[in-house]
Amino acid sequence: MTVVPRLPLPSYALNGLSVALGIGLVHGVFALLGGAPAVAAAGAAAICTSLGDLPDTTGRNTRRVLGAAVASLLAGLVVTLLEPHRGWLGVVVGIIAALGMLVLAWGPRAGPVSFAPILAMVFAMATPPGPVLGRFGWSVAGAALYAVWAYVTSIVLQRRWRRLALVAALRALADLLRARAALLLAPYEAVEGAGSAGSETLATWVAGEATLAERLQAARDLLFAAADDPVARRETAMLLHAIDLRDVLLASRLDLDLFGRDAAAELVLRRLAATLVMIADALTTTADALRDRRAPALAPIDTALDPGDAMAPDDPRRRVLPTLVRRLDLMRTAIEAMGRLAGGADEPLALTRDQLQRFVAPKAWPLAALRRHLVRSSPVLRHALRMGLALGVAYALALAWPWHAHPHWLVLSVAVVLRGNLEQTLARRNSRVYGTMLGCVLVLALARTESPPLLEAVFLLSAGTAHAFVNVRYWVTATAATVMALLQAHLADPQAGFAIGERLVDTFVGALLGWTFSYVLPSWERFALPQTIARALEALRAYAGAVLASDADRTVEERLARRAAYDALAALAGSAQRGAVEPRRARVPLAAIASLLDHGQRLMAHLSSIRLTRTRGDADLASDGVRRALRATADAIAATLGGAPLSDEQASADERALAQVLPSDPPTEDPVPWLERRLVLARDDATRLRRAADAALARLAQDAPSTS
Repeated sequence: MTVVPRLPLPSYALNGLSVALGIGLVHGVFALLGGAPAVAAAGAAAICTSLGDLPDTTGRNTRRVLGAAVASLLAGLVVTLLEPHRGWLGVVVGIIAALGMLVLAWGPRAGPVSFAPILAMVFAMATPPGPVLGRFGWSVAGAALYAVWAYVTSIVLQRRWRRLALVAALRALADLLRARAALLLAPYEAVEGAGSAGSETLATWVAGEATLAERLQAARDLLFAAADDPVARRETAMLLHAIDLRDVLLASRLDLDLFGRDAAAELVLRRLAATLVMIADALTTTADALRDRRAPALAPIDTALDPGDAMAPDDPRRRVLPTLVRRLDLMRTAIEAMGRLAGGADEPLALTRDQLQRFVAPKAWPLAALRRHLVRSSPVLRHALRMGLALGVAYALALAWPWHAHPHWLVLSVAVVLRGNLEQTLARRNSRVYGTMLGCVLVLALARTESPPLLEAVFLLSAGTAHAFVNVRYWVTATAATVMALLQAHLADPQAGFAIGERLVDTFVGALLGWTFSYVLPSWERFALPQTIARALEALRAYAGAVLASDADRTVEERLARRAAYDALAALAGSAQRGAVEPRRARVPLAAIASLLDHGQRLMAHLSSIRLTRTRGDADLASDGVRRALRATADAIAATLGGAPLSDEQASADERALAQVLPSDPPTEDPVPWLERRLVLARDDATRLRRAADAALARLAQDAPSTS
């Protein structure tokens, strides 16, 4: 049974350690039961099965592990049976690869299962010949033993997975706070010749948003599905605070354009940025304390933004300062609450366990998901066909080499480089080459040793390292995989030495083939953008309706709509980022998408500000007039984003100009005029969002390349 280490290991490193120990267990058991042939077959099956062993709930992890085991066992058996018939084997390699990639119809969670049969083919080709039934029997036994190991360790590590997922989410939120602070200061920190002010920090902000969305969902899947106990309640409450803090951070971008660029504005923005950094530091401190199971020692956070004599007492911008300070106070309050929870305090949850379950990602694997992708335009189907053709060609080419002792190496190089989009393929191509070169250098150093136990230990460590870093730093995975492959070949046939030259050539050629085949049956981002834009508009329309018409009984629906809107904008940003490296003739209209994203985030920020204003509970905010204004705004945004053609009268220039006139009293004294102003701005940004979407769709329709 796995012992949870006290070292501050991140979840991916702890997962890699667990996998290495599990594979080591399989090697040890089968070395006693059947010697080297049993270890070769059972160990390969265990490695393939371990692809599905990830930090997740026990049920999800078990289903994924079993799926990887079944897929890899069947693929390995077919390859073993066809080994004497290399012509037919090349065809089957392509078919198995295509079928494996079709599993991606169930989304990213199916990635390990989709790659398991490809890795099993590679191991089957690498395993020394022997009786087919014997090899298959040892493989089944090895996969079964590892599956049991994965089930047990998942139970043992479950609480640790939850804690580390929360730590990762808090760290990502801290990084986003720092990115936001840098974005505030970008106009003042830019130097001559540095290019567009803030472009690099803006890219960091967008990337941080995507990372945070991924880590928040991973934490939801683990924490919201947990059984109800004091520890789970505290960690769940911390996650809910983090999610709300993210919403306040999004709203913090509003009204800053009113300050201009004078000395007083710079002073306010610098203080605002400094406070965001303090909040980020407090979040990091809380995450570290949570990881180490101790109470955090949080430094005081100063949220004052008064510019003093730098701004005249009657300057209208002073009326905006209370709103900015209130947002900072809300973030500080959330940090303080998380600090108390990390220290062991209790707090009632805003949602019940049944309600929380609605935020957990789907765990079923319905066949309907696969049927939707059995059409010519599906990116999943096109990638499956592309992968099948690429691996079939790679295998045929490997057999035509002057050497063909390891044809599976070229197949594997192509399989790991060729991804579903060009951006990931380019990143994998470079990392694969660098990692292979470094791995060969390490093996050259290991070649001096003549200790099989040491080489076996390095092999197991490499297996765990390759597993741990595959989605973190792929060059580390490529390095470890190279060491593992070369040691596997050496341990199977010590007299053959280390085929380093062959490995390098196969890697370079495989990287080139994978890159080349990314242009076969391409699924350029522009082809999916109309659907992505439509989903974003619909998600924002639904979130606006939930915020502007919500009451106490609709809290869950509002939160669900908010998450869907965040996810839709993240998908749009990801599509633009991937499309930026595609061929010029197929490239997405980046300027139009950037404008669409900007107005989409601004609309989200307005809605967050409206929601925060309504939570104050002022009696004036519940008046009939306010309710009518909310309903009218909800109807206007629904009509704007719902698909009806825009008219010239919508969001008139006069209405926008009126919104720039600040109410005479601060929002702390009379919040209603400020709420009404925010409603006008929300309608305006909804209109601008729709116009940006129409402009992007019009650009996509011009000179659209063929999908064939």
